[in-house]
Amino acid sequence: MTMSKRLWPVLVIGALVVGLLALTWLGSADSSEQIRQDKVTLTGVILVLASLALLVWAAFFSRLPHRTRWWLVGGFFMFIAAFFVMFRYRGVSGDLVPEFEPRFRTASTELADVNRALLPGAADYPQFLGADRIAHVEGVHLARDWSVDPPKLLWRRPVGRGWSGFAVVGNAAVTHEQHSAEERVVRYELSTGRVEWASREVAHYENALAGEGPRATPTIHEGRVYAMGGTGLLTVLDLESGELLWKRDVLRDSGGNEPTWGKSDSPLLLDGLVVVGAGAALSAYRADDGELAWSVKGVSPAYGSPLLTTLAGVRQIVSFNADSLTGHDPEEGSVLWEVPWPRRQPNVAQPLILPGDRVLASAGYGVGARLFHITGDGAELVWESLRLKAKFAHLIYYQGYVYGLDDGILVCLDPETGRRKWKRGRYGHGQLLLVEDLLLVQGEHGDIILIEPSPDELRELARFTVMDGKIWNTPALAGRYLLVRNDAEAALFEMPVVANRS
Repeated sequence: MTMSKRLWPVLVIGALVVGLLALTWLGSADSSEQIRQDKVTLTGVILVLASLALLVWAAFFSRLPHRTRWWLVGGFFMFIAAFFVMFRYRGVSGDLVPEFEPRFRTASTELADVNRALLPGAADYPQFLGADRIAHVEGVHLARDWSVDPPKLLWRRPVGRGWSGFAVVGNAAVTHEQHSAEERVVRYELSTGRVEWASREVAHYENALAGEGPRATPTIHEGRVYAMGGTGLLTVLDLESGELLWKRDVLRDSGGNEPTWGKSDSPLLLDGLVVVGAGAALSAYRADDGELAWSVKGVSPAYGSPLLTTLAGVRQIVSFNADSLTGHDPEEGSVLWEVPWPRRQPNVAQPLILPGDRVLASAGYGVGARLFHITGDGAELVWESLRLKAKFAHLIYYQGYVYGLDDGILVCLDPETGRRKWKRGRYGHGQLLLVEDLLLVQGEHGDIILIEPSPDELRELARFTVMDGKIWNTPALAGRYLLVRNDAEAALFEMPVVANRS
């Protein structure tokens, strides 16, 4: 009887935990459309409070012998201390789940043995999301079956912190890294993985949730590298030598504050201008000398990158901002059209340009997607839906359907109606890349998945693991060569390809 009195609080706490978790994850008929990150956060709070309640019970109310109580309480804190001795906190996943890694793990280095002027079948991938910033690679035909001829690792090496991707031109692969107090733009030799040069600027972005280091992919254009740092430092370097040509603090220029999650937009080059989100403005600098060409106040660019396109017969820059979606005249930056957007959470995923002068924008954290039709008189809303909540990944349009990661699960959407065709495959908050007629999904936790896009069902063809740990960086496909990195290492793989499919 005494033992049952001692244990009944444990049973009550356990029942409360089970009940609260069931309400969190299963309690609503529309639970699948609730904000997953809120569920994860609430789950963490429930588990922490339950652990503290059990600790208090063991120390003061268990009626266990004093020595046993001390062992339980002391063992709990010893376990916590031992855990943090062996593991270190590395931020959170896209669903806000805390992630840890072994403190004493050393990154492996496997560099190619031979210097080569250029890898056979290589091609340029000069900026964020490829040549046209639409995450679509043409002219590369990936094999559908990787069982006989799997992707081949060419090299692997450690890199500095940060979520920047690679830009590739010729045999130069350039990314942006954090090394202690310095941001470094680093040029690697694509064929071997060896460092050719590295710039150094004293700048440091870090956030407990978002991680450390630069987060924007550099742009390579006409022999120059344009790189946006996590604190808003825009640097321009000579591609061959790494010499600094000019730099600007875009946040200071615009009077804006450092974004909560760091400056993440990749510079857009057009007509001799470098267009960037400058915090409190969309701004353009002259590419030759860094002088400010124009700046549009009243627009607060968020975490996406400016996109050059043509809508309603008008060449324009589309910008996804903190509280709006806008189109701008490239020559002077003036606003051509503007629609409001909820200022609820970060807007990161790139807007998708669809046939018929339409723009599809999507955001996570329960915001969803909205389709707009752009005319000479402005923009009008066509539909809005919670069925596609893109957090990081760019959306893909292929043969009349849209593919995207809805809170980490792949979705096929009919853009005519906003209705979902299917939702399958939890790949996490990764990235998407359309390679001719096949879809490459870079999973958040290190897998590359090959998918045949179809509105009928999810058709997964093959997969392999490229690295351990979280990958938020966008991949680069330079011809048949897949270049990937996270905030600790980078690797180059030769992908299996076939002759042109008819």
